[in-house]
Amino acid sequence: MSQQIRLELGSIYISEQVIATFCGVAAMECYGLVGMAPRNVQEGLSELLRRDNYDRGVDVQLYDDNSIGLRLYVVVQYGLKISEVAKNIQERVRYTVEKHLGLNVRNIDIRVQGVRVTDIKRK
Repeated sequence: MSQQIRLELGSIYISEQVIATFCGVAAMECYGLVGMAPRNVQEGLSELLRRDNYDRGVDVQLYDDNSIGLRLYVVVQYGLKISEVAKNIQERVRYTVEKHLGLNVRNIDIRVQGVRVTDIKRK
């Protein structure tokens, strides 16, 4: 499926993968986000072999009124307030999708799949 935008000169079709890639890139720019998580176990095994796959962990739902719903599966950094990281991701992704793709975002659900602990130094 793809999202269609009708203009005077014709139509523009944007695939779900392109939308998901934009969302993944925008999300990865947010402070506190370690990475995108796989949506399921089978995908997680195949994703270990791929690199630079920004659409990983993003589900796109297309609605009849030319709006979209997004679900992002993320891993956040330990020690940060999860609700603030999630809110920042929502705002950044909404802004990016509406500005660059011209699509109306109905909702953005953030699913925190894990917390990564980095550089704990023992004395």
